[in-house]
Amino acid sequence: MAESKVFFTDMRAGTSGNLLDKLRRLIKRAGIEDLDFKDKYVAIKIHFGEFGNMAYIRPGYCAVLVDLIKQMGGKPFLTDSNTLYTGFRSNAVDHLDTANRNGFNRIVTGCDAIIADGLRGKDERAVDINGKYCKAPLIGSAIADADIVISMTHFKGHEMAGFGGTMKNLGMGSGSVAGKKEMHSSAQPKIDSDKCIGCGICQKNCAHDAAHVIDRKAQINYHDCVGCGQCVALCPHEAAVMSSQESSCVLNYKIAEYSKAVLNGKQQFHVSFIMNVSPECDCWAHNDAAVVPDLGIAASKDPVALDQACADMVNAAPVMMVGNVLRDKLNSASGKVADESDKFRLIHPDTNWQEGLRYAEEIGLGVRKYELVRVK
Repeated sequence: MAESKVFFTDMRAGTSGNLLDKLRRLIKRAGIEDLDFKDKYVAIKIHFGEFGNMAYIRPGYCAVLVDLIKQMGGKPFLTDSNTLYTGFRSNAVDHLDTANRNGFNRIVTGCDAIIADGLRGKDERAVDINGKYCKAPLIGSAIADADIVISMTHFKGHEMAGFGGTMKNLGMGSGSVAGKKEMHSSAQPKIDSDKCIGCGICQKNCAHDAAHVIDRKAQINYHDCVGCGQCVALCPHEAAVMSSQESSCVLNYKIAEYSKAVLNGKQQFHVSFIMNVSPECDCWAHNDAAVVPDLGIAASKDPVALDQACADMVNAAPVMMVGNVLRDKLNSASGKVADESDKFRLIHPDTNWQEGLRYAEEIGLGVRKYELVRVK
């Protein structure tokens, strides 16, 4: 099987150039100028960061990409779809306010932000791909209607998918509210009653009134649960967990199919920032300490190869010595954990990110085999 090229630049910078200069060299070397931008609508798919979470991509990086796209005649806009859970991004008004507060505005980035699925998350396009799990994924219309899709991804852990990479950004992030429900429908969590102390955090934060504390133990009403995973991310005692690795696999399969729908017939390019590698996603109003040092920026025309390369680099990196959840887990294991090669499975043992990449390759999104090309 042929391999794809993934281009990578590290965090070293100095008088010869800063990180913005390195990003510009990286994306040019990776072939962004091969795309035909002339008079094309260019969706830059990004996560604007939940307010209070500080691990999101710095908007100054967007300006580099926006400037280059404009120079080549494109019409870029930043975009994301609304969320399924409570927070500051569940409707377009709050979502745009959050984006602006976090610096994703015309002043900083050079272009405007558009919420892809509209005011209430209902502005969508059904893209027929005849998928095994999702026949016609429901994609936010601004993304579905764009001529070119470029992803800018903050690479990090994820409590349900294993990690949040390019495909998570594209697939889950581009789905309308109904699309997110479709993806999450098989990923309903469960409560480990031995760990639950009845603190009520899950009940307080559930947007769908599915979690309730009864007799000092949390319970989930699966009739109301949509599988968004907010309780999994917020439980301070690790009592809310994925129901099985199979649930994580199906979620990742659906994300891959949604990614295929997003990219279907479009020119594409992808950039991933392996910085502030927090253990969970940027959807929560907080971010825990990074589990590995900042590594750099990677870019590719192949989203599967890019995710595989980023996962490999994180897994090969040393664990930060103090003050992070992965180090806590390793310390509490008292030497029983012999294998640190899969940091994502150590943090979220009920997830299976490898299956997601395998399936993405199977449905033709890209290949897992890659050549890593370093760019200074």
